[in-house]
Amino acid sequence: MSYEISGTVKVIFDTQTFSSGFSKREFVITTEDKFPQDIKLECLKEKASILDGIETGRQVKVWFDINGREYNGRYFVNLNAWRLEAGDGSKPADTPPAGDTVPEDTTDYSEKDDEIPF
Repeated sequence: MSYEISGTVKVIFDTQTFSSGFSKREFVITTEDKFPQDIKLECLKEKASILDGIETGRQVKVWFDINGREYNGRYFVNLNAWRLEAGDGSKPADTPPAGDTVPEDTTDYSEKDDEIPF
């Protein structure tokens, strides 16, 4: 069974490669519910590339599967992402979101003011 969740990318971790050759990349999104939740998901093997071009602060929709298992009497649950789209339904762009831009400083610093304000 497949699930989907929407939110804002909070953290993208580096790809982890293990001695067996297995690799994964984890990331966290923050939901926009009444009580926001930080949800950690992971991309396995070649699916790690779906995070390429995604920046923190970006609105995304993620499709994922839930995998659970038992190991030595302990139980683990993983959320394995297999598809990711920008929140507006488009594929991720290489440009940062509008909220992350800084306006250009147009102040003319060429004139020197001899008065010190203190």
